[in-house]
Amino acid sequence: MKLSIVTTLFKSSAYVEEFYLRITKEVKKLTDDYEIIFVDDGSPDDSLQKCITLHQQDQKVTVLELSRNFGHHKAIMTGLSHAQGDFVFLIDVDLEEKPELLGKFWQELQNGEDLDVVYGVQQQRKGAFFERISGRLFWKVINIFSTIEIPKNILTARLVTKAYNDALIKYQESELFIGGIWADTGFRQKPIITNKSSKSETSYTFRKKIYLLITSITSFSSKPLVYIFNIGLLTTFVSFLFILKLLYNKLFYGVSFEGWTSLIVSVWFFGGLIILLLGIIGIYLSKIFIETKNRPYTIVRKYYKQQ
Repeated sequence: MKLSIVTTLFKSSAYVEEFYLRITKEVKKLTDDYEIIFVDDGSPDDSLQKCITLHQQDQKVTVLELSRNFGHHKAIMTGLSHAQGDFVFLIDVDLEEKPELLGKFWQELQNGEDLDVVYGVQQQRKGAFFERISGRLFWKVINIFSTIEIPKNILTARLVTKAYNDALIKYQESELFIGGIWADTGFRQKPIITNKSSKSETSYTFRKKIYLLITSITSFSSKPLVYIFNIGLLTTFVSFLFILKLLYNKLFYGVSFEGWTSLIVSVWFFGGLIILLLGIIGIYLSKIFIETKNRPYTIVRKYYKQQ
């Protein structure tokens, strides 16, 4: 098979039919040997039913119905693991990323630069002021903790070779940060500046963004544990110097140990710091606990594919 199109569904009913028409028109410009894979991530609307109808009308359409909502990133990895094409085009179904990017990415991938991946990067983040600022802060924090450089403002839309896709789906961890995995897989990748429109209100609320940030850092980097060690070492060193100062003042100047307010403040400060650091360690332990169970990151309830 020449080309696989992979996309995911969650509250996507309003976009399914237009997406199908536009991506079909675009892919037929390149090849007649293709498949379109819709991954239903437990969508509560009629997205699945619409895709099943498309499958009944067009045998090039494959639908993977997950047993429940597992999350965007895990649904993506499930779709990629079922792609059969020599090339795989991944894109969100909500039309914020134009299906017509396929043609542009295809030209870039075939222009003789020996590329493995062509992916989209937002020239300017979409959304209101808070969404843009929080997104910019997210990528800044991620790269502080990451051991490799992760491109900021990346889009889901990307065209990849089979070799890259086969390497990517070898990542089997339950708690995954797909942006980091895309970069960590390596190969020769080229970003393409593009725009992302705002078709609907984002499903990534502030709470979800905070959770995603914590998950991304703790699933992809061990740097926080190194920082905990450094904080502990620095705190111990500063405390030892302060003890020496108090002993010196007592022995040579007869200065008594006083200051209940400063003592209580110090107790509260270091107590809170200890709880915070133990909480970070606890998150890492929970990740280890989850990974050692070796559970599948998604479960496919039913396949709808060509016979």
